[in-house]
Amino acid sequence: MKILAVQSRMGIGDTVIFLPFIKALSKKFNSPISILVKENSKANQYLHQTKYIDKILTLERDNKTNNRHGGFFGIFKLANDLKKYKFDKIFIFNSSLRFNLVAKISGIPQIYQYPLFAKNKQHIIEAPKKFLKKNLDLDINEDPEVQIDSNLISNAAQKFQIDKNTTNILLGIGGSGPTKRIPAKTFLSVIDKISNMKNCRFFLATGKANEEQEVLNEILQSKFKNFCTRLDNLTIKEILPLIKNCNVSICNDSSFSHLSSALGIKTITLMADTPLIYGNYSSKMFPIIPDGENTVTHNTLGKDKIDPQRIFERFLEIIV
Repeated sequence: MKILAVQSRMGIGDTVIFLPFIKALSKKFNSPISILVKENSKANQYLHQTKYIDKILTLERDNKTNNRHGGFFGIFKLANDLKKYKFDKIFIFNSSLRFNLVAKISGIPQIYQYPLFAKNKQHIIEAPKKFLKKNLDLDINEDPEVQIDSNLISNAAQKFQIDKNTTNILLGIGGSGPTKRIPAKTFLSVIDKISNMKNCRFFLATGKANEEQEVLNEILQSKFKNFCTRLDNLTIKEILPLIKNCNVSICNDSSFSHLSSALGIKTITLMADTPLIYGNYSSKMFPIIPDGENTVTHNTLGKDKIDPQRIFERFLEIIV
């Protein structure tokens, strides 16, 4: 059976959050599921070995450029692109009439979709839960899972000379916006506290943006530089097996917090300026919120109020 799931939210995090629902469809129909996602989901970088995923199709449409699947004629171009796969079913995880039309024009016999025109205030997790419960009577409470070949994990351990007697820690020091990026001094304080009690190696994961590089360089220019390995010249695909070799992760709200937890690594999520749901939806996530706050959401602006002592204490709790 050929089944397509449409997840049109932006970014890696949203795509990872939807994986339990994709996996549930695969189990229900005993078939891997193809997905239609935006290019900035970078799904090809981390879902290429996940067995419940079939084809990864790219939705060439965003709000900034007039690209292939954008505009009125983009409806027909996308429908033609999908038609050749001869899907039997489509599950549309949004309320857009556009995708409903695309599904009908492409000739997909069975169409399942969120209620039309009901986009406002849709909860990123509760909405798909209700959707699949109503249509397929599925109860879904699993963590996201990204799968990776064991040979890649062992090869990465050998290539990077990862010592299993050392506590290997991923530090996700990057972030998609300045309000999400915790200052280097906070990470340095955490490194100091952990290094005083354990033999550690820290893998620094970040992007190439100038602000992210500043945080990276401040850590690499510190007295801890010999205990750190930079990962910013590697692709996500290359970083995944390294993450799998780590004992624990400490990450800003970034792609690496989502990928780390989905790989089954206990992940301390530093939530400074994003709804808390993005840092606690998995049992592998252990959120830290700014001091003085009961929760965190957009405009909390709490990156300077994340206490390194609280991060250290949480590390001690989960490293057993």
